[in-house]
Amino acid sequence: MPATSGDQRHNERPLTAWVNHLEDRCPGCRFEIIEGQILVSPLRDGTHSHILTDFMVTFIAAGLADGDTEVVQGIGLWLPTGVEDYAVPDLSLVNTDIDRHLVENNCYDPACFRLVLEVTSENWAADLRTKVAAYAEAKVPVYVVVDREHQRLHVLTDPAGGKYATHRTHSPGQQVTLPDSIGAKVTLDVTEILRAGQPRTSD
Repeated sequence: MPATSGDQRHNERPLTAWVNHLEDRCPGCRFEIIEGQILVSPLRDGTHSHILTDFMVTFIAAGLADGDTEVVQGIGLWLPTGVEDYAVPDLSLVNTDIDRHLVENNCYDPACFRLVLEVTSENWAADLRTKVAAYAEAKVPVYVVVDREHQRLHVLTDPAGGKYATHRTHSPGQQVTLPDSIGAKVTLDVTEILRAGQPRTSD
């Protein structure tokens, strides 16, 4: 019996089909495929969301939500590391014409991404290892990691040959100015960023 188009699609993209199956049963979790492996991230906690909100406010205040760029959360980035590979950064700074550059599976051409940002969770090693190589291979110009595990901010730039040539680690008390390539001058206070990632208590 000839295969239906759905069966054929399942055979061509078995991991994608499996991820779609899991997403229906695990709402709130984030699924990605990197180097042919399924990566699962847990539901965001409150402090994770506080950090993303603060970054969005900072980027919008710098004018990065107007003109050539926009700030988005949870948008798919198609990766060149495998036939089904894609990532879903926590936060991205993208070109405003990104809708013209859909690849497949609700993921977009990495050339549209000026910056991606991840906030670490229980699977923090994926953000600091697996995704470093993946985003560098995709030539994303700037990768920022808010490392809640070690209380640091990582800024990686200059992707080449599947690696970032520049990887700077910043501690509380430091100020960090992001590369001009993102489209505006943005200086980050590491103390304030990490403080946003701490549980809030009532007085």
